[in-house]
Amino acid sequence: MQNFSDKISQTWRTLRPAYLPFANAVTPELPLGRLMRLSLFQVTVGMAVVLITGTLNRVMIVELGVFAWLVSSMVALPLILAPMRALIGFRSDVHRSYIGWKRVPYIWFGSLLQFGGFAIMPFALLVLSDAANGPVWAGQVGAALAFLLVGFGIHMTQTAGLALATDLADEKSRPQVVALLYTMLLVGMVVSALVFGYLLNDFSQIKLIQVIQGAAVLTMVLNIIALWKQETIDPSQTLPTKPRPEFLSAWKEFRRVGRATRMLVSVGLGTAAFTMQDILLEPYGGEILDMSVAATTMLTALLAAGTLLGLVIAACALTNGSDPYRFAAFGVMIGIIAFSLVILAGTFGSKFIFYCGTILIGLGAGLFAVGTLTAVMDYAKDGFGGLALGAWGAVQATATGCAIALGGSIRDGVTAISSTGALGTTFQDPVFGYSVVYHFEILLCFATLVAIGPLVRYGHQRTKAEAEKFGLAEFPG
Repeated sequence: MQNFSDKISQTWRTLRPAYLPFANAVTPELPLGRLMRLSLFQVTVGMAVVLITGTLNRVMIVELGVFAWLVSSMVALPLILAPMRALIGFRSDVHRSYIGWKRVPYIWFGSLLQFGGFAIMPFALLVLSDAANGPVWAGQVGAALAFLLVGFGIHMTQTAGLALATDLADEKSRPQVVALLYTMLLVGMVVSALVFGYLLNDFSQIKLIQVIQGAAVLTMVLNIIALWKQETIDPSQTLPTKPRPEFLSAWKEFRRVGRATRMLVSVGLGTAAFTMQDILLEPYGGEILDMSVAATTMLTALLAAGTLLGLVIAACALTNGSDPYRFAAFGVMIGIIAFSLVILAGTFGSKFIFYCGTILIGLGAGLFAVGTLTAVMDYAKDGFGGLALGAWGAVQATATGCAIALGGSIRDGVTAISSTGALGTTFQDPVFGYSVVYHFEILLCFATLVAIGPLVRYGHQRTKAEAEKFGLAEFPG
């Protein structure tokens, strides 16, 4: 029996690198157990995102009767702080401490901010649910403060956590580490959505408060496990007497490293291209293709499946030496095909084409995210790891929020105008409003290719003078 177990173990060790997409992320310095523990901070981020953008969003509008514009404003509050990710990353690069930690304090305080926001939220919801518990404005202010604290905690935890992963992973294994961290983010979101849905199936205010409190405690527990013995204590790197550059001077130096401005512009355009339709995908299926609620809910699973497939493909290819910019551009090209299929699905009334387009949107988004983040992690060797990752996160979060808001506004505005007949009877169909948004996303995809093209063309052989140039003429023919 023992010999049989030994044979199974030996066979598993032989097959694992070939069949597990993230096996190459494991190194002697970063074993599997340590890597999986570190990725738990992404699980807590996914849980918080689902809670504030999904569960609480719906409960406040439907069950508590809060105005939709007020709830959407609260959800958007964390986006105001998104540009601070660059500053957070920079501060973690040059943190002063006698202990010797750079990243851990920021992940810890980010966790405390999330915990604080979740701790305030139940009391704010109690006031909103019944005017007898206090003035309504107090509940609104409390809820806004809770959303703000949770959002800022997410920014701080994720930025410092990704920077810590960059410090721990070697250059060859970084693509696998990036893909694993994003996979854990998706896992956290999917599992949290299922658990929250199950626990709140028989809704009551007490259950909601218990779910929020449970999320607060679980956030602290998982992040403590994630941080345990991860960062090496090196007081020589964090001495208070060590000179620390100013943020603006460091930012200027970061931009002079090469390709930074063009890279961030590419991230912003590509992110906007993939996220503008986030709140329109399911309404498109229901209104245009007459899909049931169950069928449109399946779209989220298809989108996530496509994204996971993109993460796996990108992790394997980038580990084998593929250029991350080229891979990101390939993801954008898939996005163009995907959005075209969604438009054609409305024209032909085909649910199959719509499903194919949805999967390809997720696939393209996954390839683009891992490709650009892997490219950003290359800046770590120039001493700008936290700053670069913070800038990437700031641009991505800001572009996501602006694109989602713009997508909904474009759809509503175009539909309102076309329904009056001002554009002619041909464009009175409800599909026209959605179609304009998806055509605009295709345009953004082409703009992204224009921005990222020279990065693919020149790769790492570009000189500093070439990297600082930014023009359409550089797009490779």
